[in-house]
Amino acid sequence: MNQSSARAAIHIAAVFAIYLSLAMLLPAAVDLYFGNPDWQAFAFSALMLGGLALAVALATHGRPPTVTTRFGFLLVNLLWITLAIAGAVPFTMSSMSMSLTDSFFESVSGITTTGSTVINGLDSAPPGILMWRSLLSFMGGLGVIALGLFLLPFLNIGGVSYFKIESSDIEDRPFERFQTFTISLIGVYTALVMVCAISYAAFGMQPFHAINHAMSTVATGGFSTHDTSFVRYTDTPAILWTASIFMFIGSLPFSIMILFAVRGRLDALRDPQIKVFAGYCIAFSVAVAIYLRLQSDMPFLDALTHATFNLMSIITTTGFASDDYTQWGPFAVACIFVATFLGGCSGSTTGGIKAYRFLILFELMAHGLQRLIYPHRVLTVRYGDRTVDPDTQRAVILFIASFFIIWGIGIILLGATGLDFVTAATGALTAITNVGPGLGPVIGPVGNFSSLPDTSKAILAFLMLLGRLEILSVLVLFTPAFWAR
Repeated sequence: MNQSSARAAIHIAAVFAIYLSLAMLLPAAVDLYFGNPDWQAFAFSALMLGGLALAVALATHGRPPTVTTRFGFLLVNLLWITLAIAGAVPFTMSSMSMSLTDSFFESVSGITTTGSTVINGLDSAPPGILMWRSLLSFMGGLGVIALGLFLLPFLNIGGVSYFKIESSDIEDRPFERFQTFTISLIGVYTALVMVCAISYAAFGMQPFHAINHAMSTVATGGFSTHDTSFVRYTDTPAILWTASIFMFIGSLPFSIMILFAVRGRLDALRDPQIKVFAGYCIAFSVAVAIYLRLQSDMPFLDALTHATFNLMSIITTTGFASDDYTQWGPFAVACIFVATFLGGCSGSTTGGIKAYRFLILFELMAHGLQRLIYPHRVLTVRYGDRTVDPDTQRAVILFIASFFIIWGIGIILLGATGLDFVTAATGALTAITNVGPGLGPVIGPVGNFSSLPDTSKAILAFLMLLGRLEILSVLVLFTPAFWAR
């Protein structure tokens, strides 16, 4: 990695921070509208961050960088770190007087669309802070889609690219209409948020809460404006079903929606990962609903509503909750624990392992078993009607192996900070999968992360970033070969 590439990456991150400082003016306007003095904290944060970012951008301005794989890895990590640090500034400056560790944790949780929180008293928090949390989820979700659709596939670490499902004339010239694709992506994403917010409001949610929840729902972020998340809306099943539907939509490949917006095509619905994702969403929701009905006197429709909402929230790595599902019984808790691993589709706002990786992994397992019987048989790994190239197979195996190794290391490190096993194990898991709540009385659906030691929060923040950037794009920075000239 040469100095010119590092300089160019810093310049791009600084320009990005300038735009981010402008975004802080929206929560400032919200606080000003509601008469909350915290608007000054956002205004000062915007001025300070914008001025610093402008100085860095001017100091690092130079020739356009040579786009290489190593430059791509460096830029992806630097942009997310910039967003995390900049996003933490208003929390520190606000009247909530959050510590640096808590501010960074909350910011990372927002931009990675994890939804874990260290804030108590959300119902009485300044409206600007609530809006800023939702904006971080909104921007993080948009960045996650762009990361999955455009960047990671070209860094050879997996993902199903938008360009791989397009027609051959676009595949050969993938960036020819990149601006059109980007505008369509932002348009579709924003339209979904607007429709979701209108739907929430139509079913009785107050407009301010509807807008915040809509941004967090489509981004599968899980930040709520209430300490009890969606518990206060359990008397309105339509709101829970609205959330379930939009969490599901946010977990689909946005490439399909882009194709529909740009060319009116829906043939990409044949993507095999959609069938797998929809299959395990339905299977887990129905199974838990039947279990709840058998274990209690809850009407089946109510059981199906709560099971679908909470299982969809976990599977899509959103993190909302309408009940303390840790009290539903061992079978339900076991299903929820397994669901934490799953995730949605590639090119969506979700975290987790993701459906396409399970498809390729099961195909590799089936071929491996066949070769035990027929050692010389030549078998081709397929994804739908396409052949999976060796690089993608390698990336899937490498990701899954790294996932469980990092999870194990995270459990040990969190245990060393004094956390009990359930909190450490599920905390590390929910961080690396970007789900939000864990299990147990501390970080479960009715708890939060505020009581954890600062060291634990720092470890969890790193795991959230690691999981959001698909693990491999972060780990590669720790290899000597990356920095060798």
